[in-house]
Parts: sequence; structure tokens; C-alpha cells
Amino acid sequence: MGEPLNVGIIGCGKIIAQYLETFARLDDVRLVAVADLDLSRAQEVADATPGTEALSADELLADDRIRVVVNLTIPAAHAEVSHRIITAGKSVYVEKPITATTDEARSVLAAAEAAGVRIGSAPDTVLGSGVQTARKAIDDGLIGSPISATATMVTPGHERWHPNPDFYYVPGGGPLLDMGPYYVTALVTLLGPVARVVGAASATRSTRTIRSGEREGEVIPVSTPTHVTGLLVHESGAISTLVTSFDAVATTASNIEVHGERGTLGVPDPNHFAGDVRLWSLGDTEWTTLPVSAGYTRAARGYGVADMAWGADASGPGESRASGTLAFHVLEVMESLLVSAQTLEYVTITTTVERPEAVPRTDK
Repeated sequence: MGEPLNVGIIGCGKIIAQYLETFARLDDVRLVAVADLDLSRAQEVADATPGTEALSADELLADDRIRVVVNLTIPAAHAEVSHRIITAGKSVYVEKPITATTDEARSVLAAAEAAGVRIGSAPDTVLGSGVQTARKAIDDGLIGSPISATATMVTPGHERWHPNPDFYYVPGGGPLLDMGPYYVTALVTLLGPVARVVGAASATRSTRTIRSGEREGEVIPVSTPTHVTGLLVHESGAISTLVTSFDAVATTASNIEVHGERGTLGVPDPNHFAGDVRLWSLGDTEWTTLPVSAGYTRAARGYGVADMAWGADASGPGESRASGTLAFHVLEVMESLLVSAQTLEYVTITTTVERPEAVPRTDK
């Protein structure tokens, strides 16, 4: 690798800390500047990050050193900010979901293609050793032909720990659009694209009470479903069952299980990069933990950006593994589940995507 990939970040909220930690140890990514609507917050980040400037968003977008801009704004602003980045002639890596709606995502991807720049999107957790080892086990035939999968995400709500949880409880938020990207992206990585879905949804409470920070005790409204479940019929014929909830308290269910003709895989939490992959083969009497056989073994938030640097020219057209095309497909799957929950009918998915290139075991 020659010169590092020069990166800027717009949005200095809670998630930026994980990106900063990752970029600090990667020789192939250099953080040049950060920006935020609250310039003092950007300055705090810059002061704690050697070699990084605090700029306004306009200044950052005009900086010729920067080739990729990481969009860490709230989901409702993802489309607007990504369009500004593209207009500036820079590639984008955006936190999940890629945008709040599929119409916005379609517009952003079209703009990027016209400008000849690249779109990458979280989640990049599927690049780690957990999901990649599970994928290799499936591809190697350890469970035979995949039949089905289950994916379960249950938590009583982010207002218990997040000081400003409002955006989790408005359209564009909720458990499906917040946490669902990890699970649906993992399911597509493991089993391929989705052809149609059917879903159901509910909201058990009309308000939430913030439990931490300066706003502790403040009551906020809920205007989006807080429990969503659905069936995903993959193009391969495999059927996944997905449950995402900000209402339920706890579960003993595995994060993800994949069932095949000759065995079952236990897949670790797709919100993390690593974790044990367990196999129960037909005729076994207990689980066997598989050795790590694939994925970036040191992966952390921001490896989707690093994967752009390690692949083709990150500032030009093309796709990295954590691509905008994949994120768009995942968003349509989730949005269609919410539509189905209202119509009580199957919804056909109009997009498709190739399974991203597998990540061989890489000790980066």
C-alpha cells in the first residue's frame, strides 16, 4: 500500500469514539479532519486526536486532501449529508442505515454513480471473524444445503443508557432500522439476497422515559413500531425468521442460527465482529466450537472504510464489501417488512445484490 487513505468525518456523536480508536491503529487510514453542527464538539475530538483538524462541514468538503468522508450524522440526515459529500466529489462511507428511506437511498446511489464516486455503508461487523467463519462453514458444506435461519434481537430500549434517544423512537428508528441492519446484513451475507418478506409490528408504549444524562426523567414520544417480526424468503429458497424488539426484556435465543440438512450453526452477535461459531452436526450430542477460519481478526468499527482502502481506488467507482448496494438491499428488506406489517401481505423485494466477496482469514 502506498499513501494512506485520507478520511474526514462529519458527525461527532457517541459512535465516533469507536471509529477514532480503529483509525488510530490502522496505517492505511489517516483521519484528517472532523466536523459537526456543534463546532465545539468537533474541536474536542480534534484536540484528542493528533493530526486531526476541526472544520465546518463546508470546509471539510472543500479540503482537497480528503478522499472519503464518513457520514456519522443521525439517520434522518444521512441522505442530505451524503448528497453534499458526493457533490463535493468525494466517496462516502455512511453509518447504518444508509438512508432513512429506500427512495433516498436510490437517489444517493444514482448520484454517486453519476459522479463516479463510491458509496460504502455500515454495518461492517460482517467483515469480522464471527460472521465470516460462519459463512465459510456454510460455503464449505458443513451443514449441507441451508434450509432456514432465525435471528433474534431483544432489548427493553435504548433510553435506559442513551442520553439523547429521541431518534430511536421516530420513523427511521425503532429496533428494526436501528439494530436490524446488523442482523439482515448478516443473513444476506450467509444466505444470499432476499426475494420477498411478510411482517408484523406493534408499539406497546406511546412514550419512553430517559434514564441517564442531563435529560434523565424527561418523557419522549414514540411514533414508530418498537417490536417487529417477519419472515424473509431468500432467493435461494431458505427462509429466515427475524425478531427485533425494544419492548421485550430478555431472551435465551441465539442471536442467529442457521439450519441445514446436515447440521446447525450458532452464529455470534452480528453487532460484534468476533465470537464463537458453533456447529451441531447431524448425529452429534453436543456443540463443537469451530476454529476461526475467515474474516479480519482485529476488525472493529471503521473496517468498512479500511476495506475500501485495501481494495480498489476508494475515490473512484466500484464496490467494497460493505457496499451501498448491499445496504440499499438491506434497507428495502426492512422497509418492506414495515409495509407488510400494515398491509398484512407479502411484499416482493425489487432489488438484489451479489453476496459480498468473502474475507479470507486476515490478521489485520
